[in-house]
Amino acid sequence: MATFKVLLHSANKRKDGTYSVSLRIIKNMKSKYISLQLYAKKEEWDDVNERFKCDKRVCPNYKEYNARIIQLLARAQKVERDFEYDKVDWTLNQFEDAFLYKSKQGKFLEFALLCIKDMKDTGHIGNAKVWEKVLCNMKLFDKKLSARYFQEIDVKYVTAYNQFMEKRGWSGNTRKHDMKTLRAILNRAIVAKECSSTFYPFGKGGFCISALEEETRKRYLPQEYLLRVMNTKFENKPREVARRLFLFSYFCYGMSFIDMANLKKENLMMEGGKEYIVYKRHKTEHSKNARFIRIPVTDKLKRMLLWFRENTVLIGNYLLPLVSKDYDGEKLYDHLRRRLARYNERLKEIGEELGFTEKLTSYVSRHSMAMTLQSSGVSREMISQVMGHKELATTNTYLDSFGDTEVERMTISSLYKNAVSI
Repeated sequence: MATFKVLLHSANKRKDGTYSVSLRIIKNMKSKYISLQLYAKKEEWDDVNERFKCDKRVCPNYKEYNARIIQLLARAQKVERDFEYDKVDWTLNQFEDAFLYKSKQGKFLEFALLCIKDMKDTGHIGNAKVWEKVLCNMKLFDKKLSARYFQEIDVKYVTAYNQFMEKRGWSGNTRKHDMKTLRAILNRAIVAKECSSTFYPFGKGGFCISALEEETRKRYLPQEYLLRVMNTKFENKPREVARRLFLFSYFCYGMSFIDMANLKKENLMMEGGKEYIVYKRHKTEHSKNARFIRIPVTDKLKRMLLWFRENTVLIGNYLLPLVSKDYDGEKLYDHLRRRLARYNERLKEIGEELGFTEKLTSYVSRHSMAMTLQSSGVSREMISQVMGHKELATTNTYLDSFGDTEVERMTISSLYKNAVSI
């Protein structure tokens, strides 16, 4: 147990005859003095009450100075409580660092912007864009963000930010996404020793990000709708290209748009006398233990690749007509975002023309593939592997959302299977 006392540090007399008002901490028979950046002459100081004397004739600013002492004592007590909560057997030097914010070396925004620059320089454009978006949202909430130090991004701050987003009508999942990004920024700062974990808002007893999650129904195409997409060719060239890209994604285990866009001739490989598309998911390629996905190039896929080669303009070594300019880095990222928007516009038109009740998007192919496999009795573990998920829990978010109609169909089929007569 530590003890605190505010006193005049009489060993340090200044030229003007004043002494430093200091906080003395004693723990385990050891002591440390921390200057509170207040100064007093001996006749101005009340040793018993550990305050400036409450007499304007002696000290005209005693109210302001004493209020500051109360504020700093509260900070000292909070630092001690935080150490106790985190079960840290702290030293006097650790206490001083936390009390004076020495363990927090930089400002939040400056550090985040440096990280974004590093991401862009190393080709992690998508993550950089996500961080930029979250910082933009935070600036809407906090006009003084550029001046914030890491210790100010505490539980109270994060809770207020969440309330701000909620008042603007942002969904729980959107807020969860922002909070996870904010957490990533703080985690990176802790690893870089730009801040300590003392004020970390997301630890045990802190802000609970998972509580923001809202269940979203994954959209997938029933078999009859899938057959319509497979068997309906369009005279309109952009729609036909979009239809074939959708099916290519479906037959390639629900390959994402960005992964299709990045496919090149070098991704076609021969293994054991068979041809495969071999790639790592762009989303997780830099993650630890990211695995290669191998997709057998069936006759159907060969015909699809041939169709793209003969009927569309392919740039460089790209296999699909998604990259239409010789870009790289951030320009390529922005280019693909625009191409994805146009692709989804064509898919929406296809869905409307085919009479689908819900909007057709690029991601529906991935959901539809997963649901088709599950309906066919493929194990979730195997589905997880072909989808390139690191954890089965991720796959479950797709497959736990079987539509009510599908559940009804399968349940009734099973229950009444042997009921010849009732």
